[in-house]
Amino acid sequence: MRIFKRILDKARPHFEENGRFSRFHNVFQAMDNFLFAAPLKVEQRPFIRDPLDVKRYMSLVITALVPCLIASVYFFGWRVLLLLIVSYVVGGIVEVLFAVIRKEEVNEGFLVTGFIFPLILPPGLPLWIAAVGILFGVLVGKEVFGGTGRNLFNPALVGRVFLALGYPAAMTSNWIEPASGGWGRIVMPIAQAAGDAVTSATPLVAAKGSVYAAPLDLFLGRVLGSAGETSALAILLGGIFLLIVGVASWRTVFSIILSFTVFNVVVRAAAPQLVGPLWFNLLAGSFLFGTFFMATDPVSGPVTRTGKWGYGILIGGVTMLIRTFSGFVEGVMFAILLGNIFAPLIDEAVIRARMRRYAREG
Repeated sequence: MRIFKRILDKARPHFEENGRFSRFHNVFQAMDNFLFAAPLKVEQRPFIRDPLDVKRYMSLVITALVPCLIASVYFFGWRVLLLLIVSYVVGGIVEVLFAVIRKEEVNEGFLVTGFIFPLILPPGLPLWIAAVGILFGVLVGKEVFGGTGRNLFNPALVGRVFLALGYPAAMTSNWIEPASGGWGRIVMPIAQAAGDAVTSATPLVAAKGSVYAAPLDLFLGRVLGSAGETSALAILLGGIFLLIVGVASWRTVFSIILSFTVFNVVVRAAAPQLVGPLWFNLLAGSFLFGTFFMATDPVSGPVTRTGKWGYGILIGGVTMLIRTFSGFVEGVMFAILLGNIFAPLIDEAVIRARMRRYAREG
């Protein structure tokens, strides 16, 4: 790393003001911050602002996503990595272009968005459709709001919903039959995995006919589904890691699972033909992935502790409502986007209630 540091130090004057490449100063600064990120001194307290805070956060989330990526490659093949590359290249270009236009630094926030997006897509999806999705997600879901930290919605979910509504046939007919035993699809060529795309029913679709996948298959990931969402084991490994390091809010996670569970139990007791067993609904589809990796996004979710409870209850309940009474078999992505809309209102209600209480006590 010292060699790279010396190279960057020698190149720095050319990227500073009046340098030959000053127009690309923000790109150079993003590279420097990502690799080294020296602390910045300020005049007023707090005296040290550590840019590594953002990088640590992004690094921890990506670390938590690694089990899902490994499981997706094992079950669906190396083509998942092509989706990841497309996501980073296309989304990264949009990010850099807006940074240059706004004359701002390139933010590391896209590292997580670009990693999550391919994991919530069918593994056999054409690469050009994945490119359109990440382009729309970053552009409309984040940049129109001002960039990282200002976005109202989770950008990866915006891109996913756009594809679900704009390309419904492609999003429901490019599943890959999961491999099992031995090395799975790790030893298969990319072309062979891409040629194995099928249109069979996913577990949630099959459940509409009261056909439920085996619990062990759902837990391990031996079912049709989006690349990184089928293995409950991989998701739990990463999700629990996020809870332990304090990146994901346990209040949000617990309240989503609690409200989802209560709704499932109540409806199944009243009308068992409408909803499947609790174990199935918890393990099938995008529920766990959305709960741990997207609903806990600190930018698009509430900031108050009490607000996180209301936010989670809303997402869990709406997810079950959509799964049970709508034409969509999956409701997590719509529920989280709805939660994103109400997050500022929830925070405002919590803060106003707290201020009134303080006023009465004062």
